[in-house]
Amino acid sequence: MAAHILAAGARSPDKLAMQIVGPGDAQSWSYARLIAAVRGAGSIFLQAGLVSGDRVLLRLGNGPEFPVAFLGAIAAGLVPVPSSAQLTAPEITKLARDLDPAAVIASDGVALPDHRAKVIDAQALNHAPDAPPCDYAMGDANRLAYMIFTSGTGGQARAVMHAHRAIWARQMMYQGWYGLGETDRLMHAGAFNWTYTLGTGLMDPWTVGATALIPAEGVAPRSLPQLMKRFDATIFAAAPGIYRQILKLHDHLDLPHLRHGLSAGEAMPDALRAAWNAASGTQIYEALGMSECSTFISGSPARPAPPGTTGYAQNGRHIAVLDSDGQPVARGVPGMLAIHQSDPGLYLGYWNAPEESAARRMGDWFLTGDTVSMAQDGAITYLGRGYDMLNAGGFRVSPLEIEAVMAECPGAGEVAAVEIAVKQDVSVIALAYTGSATPDQLIAHAQTSLARYKQPRLYRHFESLPRNRNAKLLRKEIRASWSKERPHDPA
Repeated sequence: MAAHILAAGARSPDKLAMQIVGPGDAQSWSYARLIAAVRGAGSIFLQAGLVSGDRVLLRLGNGPEFPVAFLGAIAAGLVPVPSSAQLTAPEITKLARDLDPAAVIASDGVALPDHRAKVIDAQALNHAPDAPPCDYAMGDANRLAYMIFTSGTGGQARAVMHAHRAIWARQMMYQGWYGLGETDRLMHAGAFNWTYTLGTGLMDPWTVGATALIPAEGVAPRSLPQLMKRFDATIFAAAPGIYRQILKLHDHLDLPHLRHGLSAGEAMPDALRAAWNAASGTQIYEALGMSECSTFISGSPARPAPPGTTGYAQNGRHIAVLDSDGQPVARGVPGMLAIHQSDPGLYLGYWNAPEESAARRMGDWFLTGDTVSMAQDGAITYLGRGYDMLNAGGFRVSPLEIEAVMAECPGAGEVAAVEIAVKQDVSVIALAYTGSATPDQLIAHAQTSLARYKQPRLYRHFESLPRNRNAKLLRKEIRASWSKERPHDPA
């Protein structure tokens, strides 16, 4: 996988692979430097005593050490596992106990797990470009290459296992979504450790020999248009929330080199899409995906999505819309979106969770949990997330995970996490609770126990939480009965 990603750059070693851009001078990396750093990092990991197949937990900030460590581990035959730098010590400890990594690669100031794994300081990677290059650990494309964390349907975060072949599957996105070529300069507004950034912002531009532009840590959305113009961005990728923040501050966008934008992570509202087009003169192409298969349905410059739809299955994808018995439904009828198990981008399963992995399969199909309908021409309309998953700024979060943490707050009582619309096209995570705790106490508990993006923004006391006759929590009723009066909002 690492050799495949860097092959185009090896043919153009002096070309810019990556620029970390901000108000000052950009930090520029040529392909020669990137390749030397990746292979040098692999040697550093092997010299530290790691062996092929070892799992390596990445606790890194938004700097170049992240992609160097990720690809360096893969180059050496290790299995990197990125994690959000926002996770607290209790959160990452819980994940590490399940993962049982051999090592943790850590930046200063990022919470570490309470675990026996050896810790390798990220500063060691500063010497990676000058270290002896490791040999690429070549082998079966179906073997495990890396893992990424996602919220499981049972509320416990799961490590999604991906094979080396996943990088081969990503080429279906190049024209099926991006319209990407080797002359492009693609800017992604997300953090390195988000899988959307990792794939769309780094691995894919490098695979075709293009240049990746990544905003430096701390760059505010208001500064992104200036950086896009200054660094000649041709494609811009972000979650809808970033587009919204930019448009709040800019009525007109002067982006002479930008051809179009890309959006994923949550549904793009039509009004937001139209506002961006009016301000920039460019279109936004949206994609639907998930941690288990990345993006596989999208609109593209070559085939725009019809109004109200997400787009089409990318060329080479094999999808279906199924009923509860696993049979295809008629065109236009809502059903469960499924991906055929032959898709090379489909995951290998969940780490240490064979039963949960099996539960997502029905015959030859992987069940996404998303409800959609398919038009006569194949266009997919997204109708809702399954399993009551919440969307926090593009991150899929299980309400059960939030509830398990917030229930530990003294006086919380029963708790329920739901998604509440606070204004048109904007929603936040909210917490309903029945106990005697005050909102300030709940907020303090959330701040010390949950990553920022998982923390509820709204709190409301209920005398009791609505349930059906089988005692199942009725989240829909909680959302419907949420007070129209402004509840305590710490945001």
